[in-house]
Amino acid sequence: MSDSEFDLVVIGSGPGGYVGAIRAAQLGLKTAVVEREHLGGICLNWGCIPTKALLRTADIYRNIQHAAGFGIKVDGSSVDLEATVKRSRQVAAQLSGGVSGLLKKNKVTVINGHGKLAGKGKVEVDDRGKKSVISAKHIILATGARARHLPGMEPDGKFIWSYKEALVPDTLPKKLLVVGSGAIGIEFASFFNALGSDVTVVEVMDRILPVEDADISAFAEKSFKKQGMKILKGTTVSELKKSAKEITATFKDKKDKVTTDSFDRVITAVGIVGNVENIGLEGTRIKVDRTHIEVDEFSRTAEPGVYAIGDLTGPPWLAHKASHEAIICVEKIAGEKDVHPLKVENIPGCTYCHPQVASVGLTEEKAKEAGRDIKVGRFSFVGNGKAIALGEPEGLIKTIFDAKTGELIGAHMIGTEVTELIQGYGIAKTLETTEVELMHTVFPHPTLSEMMHESVLDAYGKMIHL
Repeated sequence: MSDSEFDLVVIGSGPGGYVGAIRAAQLGLKTAVVEREHLGGICLNWGCIPTKALLRTADIYRNIQHAAGFGIKVDGSSVDLEATVKRSRQVAAQLSGGVSGLLKKNKVTVINGHGKLAGKGKVEVDDRGKKSVISAKHIILATGARARHLPGMEPDGKFIWSYKEALVPDTLPKKLLVVGSGAIGIEFASFFNALGSDVTVVEVMDRILPVEDADISAFAEKSFKKQGMKILKGTTVSELKKSAKEITATFKDKKDKVTTDSFDRVITAVGIVGNVENIGLEGTRIKVDRTHIEVDEFSRTAEPGVYAIGDLTGPPWLAHKASHEAIICVEKIAGEKDVHPLKVENIPGCTYCHPQVASVGLTEEKAKEAGRDIKVGRFSFVGNGKAIALGEPEGLIKTIFDAKTGELIGAHMIGTEVTELIQGYGIAKTLETTEVELMHTVFPHPTLSEMMHESVLDAYGKMIHL
């Protein structure tokens, strides 16, 4: 096999692409990754990681502002926005370098340039005009996705920001409009609100965080309003009009009531579109549905020898879903035994706002729509000793069980550190744990995890501490 021939070529090095490449190399496949920009992809460089670095600054600043309640006197604290952004970029750069090291350690060939399909078993690489062709028995498309932009609301780099501009802000807006209340929009709203911006969030649906359980959405809205955010639900932005120093938004609600307000900056966070352009899909059997490639349970496309993973395919569009999808795909290619399809219902979702939001499985509404007879448990953070000691008594844990079988079919949380807690329920779902096993599990004291136990107990009328 020559230097331009491989068992597997992965186009894209995001959390799906680089993980799949490493696993393939571990399984003995001669593997290459083609990357046109940054190793680690959008998630590591312009998404998951740098946003969490920014949000960590917001958490620390928030805690400083409430330090007196813990017996600590702090005078004259302020936020250095330039230093905050610099740290965020340093964190992303460090991890991108880490991906490079991992690929090198596992003997994965990294090829710089834009990759595209070029016929059966062929990938064309364009490195700033210098083109070459490499061969592969198997090709994984992992080109990811980009932000969706509505007509008239395209980012201009000054007044209207996409997530990229929001990650490297040149100023702290006095008044900020966030369009879209999904995870990305709410995380940016939480960050800028904590740093002192007057934040308005507009959402076309009738509740914020619309993919979450209704109880969690309602709790989040109440908390955000308490923090000073303005929430406009069931509302669209019909026009953005720029002037020399500000941008005026025109809002229309479901009753066609029209209002206007002016802002320093606008962040658009209204979904994503798959990067399906210029990757050589023409002339293949690959099917695309609303900018996302259709695949089977093992990430195979309709074109033999070509696979697709991550944000390029169907929801949920999450980094950890892409990574796991990649491993399943590669292990199937390598002929590993006992390779099981990914169960979407077992994938946790996390939003790192304040308070944090996390969930796995069906919401109460979806469970009822599916005709399930259910039992629901709830437990408030205010009944937990660790939460009170931390000064974080605001939150809720909700669990949903099948009334007939005791199967855990959904878990939903809002509160401090729930993005860490949710994996306990993730493991429980993967192991097909029942309510009896969860009830008999001993949870350590004092911990936040005790609330997970209490929520289970509440579903069956056995709660102790509330």
